[in-house]
Amino acid sequence: MSIREWEGLKIPAAGDFALDVAHTRVGFVVKHMMVSKVRGHFGEFEGKIVIAENPLESSVEAVIKAASIETGASDRDAHLQSNDFLGIDKYPDITFRSTRVAGHKGDEFTLVGDLTIRDVTHEATLKLEFGGAATNPWGQEIFGFSAETEIDREAFGLTWNQALETGGVLVGKKVKIEIEGEAVRQG
Repeated sequence: MSIREWEGLKIPAAGDFALDVAHTRVGFVVKHMMVSKVRGHFGEFEGKIVIAENPLESSVEAVIKAASIETGASDRDAHLQSNDFLGIDKYPDITFRSTRVAGHKGDEFTLVGDLTIRDVTHEATLKLEFGGAATNPWGQEIFGFSAETEIDREAFGLTWNQALETGGVLVGKKVKIEIEGEAVRQG
């Protein structure tokens, strides 16, 4: 395995990695009726991570299939796929392309990039925790990570909502994105 020491971390040698879909979860959390949270995830996505010689020059590109949204309620999933929210017929992909690693402390990194939803792009900052590098039982080099950010869904044109008689709204404005990932060396 090509592991190297870098600032006290054991990280993979430079190279290309792909997200291992079977061991990665792209999830989200949003407030429901101002009192509880709804969790969901996307089942179809792909991602490429390039670990650079200088790890702070590494990059990420990810594509999420908007139609693969799952919240455990088929009616809600259909509504989220509709033009009220993701508009999957016109906007099938959600994308993220990193622009820089803004810094790090220990195993925590700040990853900045362009998040595009419904053809609207805004800068997003992910707090990323490096989980470690290893060789799996099949001899593949892997590494793990966790990442999270919070976005304002309305900034991306996801403005549908419904006022509640008791005050407030049905769907919260803020969406927390949570990723638990594993990547496998390519080639």
